[in-house]
Amino acid sequence: MTERAPKPSLLSRVTVNQWLALALTVVAVIFIVENRDHVEIRFLPVTVSSPMWLILLIMFLIGLVAGLLIRRRSRH
Repeated sequence: MTERAPKPSLLSRVTVNQWLALALTVVAVIFIVENRDHVEIRFLPVTVSSPMWLILLIMFLIGLVAGLLIRRRSRH
């Protein structure tokens, strides 16, 4: 009979980078939830009134896309 090695748990397969990404995402979500007031954003000639969480979410997504683009470009 061949003994099989125990299967590694799901938590042991998560990398440090994945834990860090998860922690940063949780912090970002908490920050967004805590900042729900309406604000006015002025950008060049445009003024927008919106809930702060929406502006923060949009900026988070812009940063995420920028990071992915930079990461992809640096691989080439």
